[in-house]
Amino acid sequence: MEDVTIVTISPQTVLGIRKKGHYRQIAELLPQIAIYAMENSIPIAGPPIFVCHEFSKEEAMKADQKGRAEIEVAFPVAPDSRPGPGMNVYLLPGGRMARIVHRGPYEACEPTYLKLFAWIEERGMKITGPIREIYHNDPREVLPEEIMTEFLVPVE
Repeated sequence: MEDVTIVTISPQTVLGIRKKGHYRQIAELLPQIAIYAMENSIPIAGPPIFVCHEFSKEEAMKADQKGRAEIEVAFPVAPDSRPGPGMNVYLLPGGRMARIVHRGPYEACEPTYLKLFAWIEERGMKITGPIREIYHNDPREVLPEEIMTEFLVPVE
């Protein structure tokens, strides 16, 4: 597990989908965006992103169980990209963020999240917006222990 650092992220134009449902839908929605982008010659400018609007484990579990989790997934694209049905092109805000990278299966990311949240709390910082997960490789193409997920938490 890596150390937590503070980074400044630039705003980023993305092609995304936002809806209520279950977190398992992330695995369905990301390919939907990628296929649309490929079929419409929209260059993807970076790895896929999940934006989590629930700020605690308890809140996330409850929202997921009830099918009311706020699911936002996106890929970076050029600002002039045209969205497909149910999609939007918009600016994902930048700013000051606490960052850590998790290496390993998605199911084993809890200790990394706990380390990140403890680090933020120890420094008296406040979370100021949705948490982002950036998926740097494809779990269908790498071994589970090689999966790399970057977590970004906006802080002040």
